[in-house]
Parts: sequence; C-alpha cells; structure tokens
Amino acid sequence: MTQIPGLGSEGLRRLLSSFGSPDAIFALSSSALQNHVKPAVAKEISRGIKQEAVEQVFEWLDDPSNDIVTIADTDYPQSLLNTADPPLLLYLKGRRELLNNPSLAVVGSRNATAQGMRNAESFSEAAGHAGLCIVSGLAHGIDTAAHGGGLRAGASSIAVVGTGLDKVYPAANRNLAHELGRRGALVSEFPLGTPPLAANFPRRNRIISGLSLGCLVIEASLQSGSLITARLALEQGREVFAIPGSIHAPQSKGCHALIKQGAKLVDHVNDILDELKFSPVAVSQSVSPASHAVHPLFDHLGYEPVDIDTLSALSGLTIDQLSAILLELELEGRVAAVPGGFYQRLV
Repeated sequence: MTQIPGLGSEGLRRLLSSFGSPDAIFALSSSALQNHVKPAVAKEISRGIKQEAVEQVFEWLDDPSNDIVTIADTDYPQSLLNTADPPLLLYLKGRRELLNNPSLAVVGSRNATAQGMRNAESFSEAAGHAGLCIVSGLAHGIDTAAHGGGLRAGASSIAVVGTGLDKVYPAANRNLAHELGRRGALVSEFPLGTPPLAANFPRRNRIISGLSLGCLVIEASLQSGSLITARLALEQGREVFAIPGSIHAPQSKGCHALIKQGAKLVDHVNDILDELKFSPVAVSQSVSPASHAVHPLFDHLGYEPVDIDTLSALSGLTIDQLSAILLELELEGRVAAVPGGFYQRLV
C-alpha cells in the first residue's frame, strides 16, 4: 500500500485507523474509499497491488543483509514511533538492532571546510565510543565525515537516505554506503527504484532526528537543509547542539542562528553527553585503531586538496583501487574528502 500513488503515509494511517488492516482496505469499493481519500487515490487502491513492484521487493529481500521493518513490528524504533509522522515502513540494509540503540544525529554543510570535516569525524567518533550510534544522511561534507567517525567507533552509524535502497546518492559515496550496509545500516522509507528527488531529502530529515536523542549541527549556512533537521528535532522534543565558528564564515551563520535561538553551544563531546544525561557505556571496537605508519599514498597526497584523477596518474593506481584505499584512510581519520571530488591528508 505504501507504493500506491498519491496515498502517502498520512492517508494510509487514516485508512488503517478506520479499517484495521490492508486486506480490509483492499476489500472496499472505490465509492466507499472516496469517503476517506481522494477519488483518484480510491481508484488506485481499487486497482489493487502492483504485482511487479511487490516481486521486486521480494527479490531484494533475498539478500540476507536486506530487510523491511513495519510500524507493526515489535522492534520498530520506539523513538521514531513517538513522533508526529512515523513512516509506516522502513527499508533496511545492515544491522537491524541499531534502530533501537541510543543515537545522535550529526548533520551539516555539504560544502564543509577541512576543519568542519575534522570536527564531524572527531565528535562522531567520540560519541560513538561513548555508546551513541551516529545518524546522518549520506550527503557530501559533514554527513560523510560523521558516518566515517561513527564507523570507527563501536556504536557504528546509520544513514537515512532520500532514495530507494537499490540506489546510492551521491554516487561518490558508494564505497561508504557499502561499509554502512556491512557494519552499520542504511534506511529509507522510499520504495525501491525511487530516484534522488529534491522533495524527498527534507522529508527524510524527520527520520534522522526522530531516531536520535539529540541533533548536532556542524557548519551550516542560513539556507542549509541541516536547519530543517534541527527544527524537526525541536518539534520532536530532541535536544539541539551547534558548534560555533568564525563570525565571518558563511558556514557558521546557521549554527550561530541556532545558538541564538537556544541550541546548546558545544566545544566538546562531554557537553552533549551531559545535556542528554547519557552515561558512556563500554562498546566493542568495530575497527582496529588507525596505524600511525605513513601510508605509501601520502607520497602523492599532501595537505592541499588533490583530485582523484591526478592521484591515479601520480600513483599508478586505478580509480577503483584508489577509492577503496581512500575510503579506508577516511574511516581512519587520516584523509578527508572535500567538495569537487578532491582529497587531502589530515595527519
């Protein structure tokens, strides 16, 4: 029913509240349905299930790492269940148990500075070591760094995406998405095959904040979508945190606006743990501690950004080989990806 055009989660919740089950809804006539939904939607429901779409889902579920969590399941995330608009169904790739672990949303600019990336990585890793799973949106910039920090810590990381889970957006984060599916989780309320539509990304933000105890914003302009996540977090009764920056930097103005509106200014992860009254717990290490040995790639990769094509020409490695190495170095906190397909050394 979630795939019926025009129905939406609110309309489906209304029908389920009135009739109890999908079977009961499908048994109704189009005229009876029109008392509860628009005529066009009633006709779509009367046409029944699109069998090819359902078969696609079951084929996707043949992969043991893929799963579906419905609002009727006992392990549906309780924090999300208590929000105003919980999705009725979540597609999941990865570790289902993470959905009910205590979590922290970490969001921010797609066009992050190197310092912003370092902050996202270090705060996320520290929060992860304390026992908080890191939730973000798989976008370029702060999201990417936050997931990397979360994966380095035992509590791991969840990416809530704005596409179907059979697609990766942005494509540059394909390797990161693979790691999240293996050691963390990828989550979407959108049916398989859903492309990266602009309207879907603000909508998925309510899930990012809804899964979390609080929301940390690291670098955001006044027009940033991260401020939507922060607003939704406040509406859901979550704590909002922001890291301040230069008064002259556009990436700091959104964070400063949040602080003026009452968000807690933080400069250490303990500020977040104290505000949440969250006691650090022992979590297992999911990744071996980063080695301090100089990586051979650093002969060609310095502290100034360089694009992957140049790195390939200098190192003699293929793009695929470089992508795998660079992802591992990102997860170790030794390399940062910067906008435009560039990379730079951090340590």
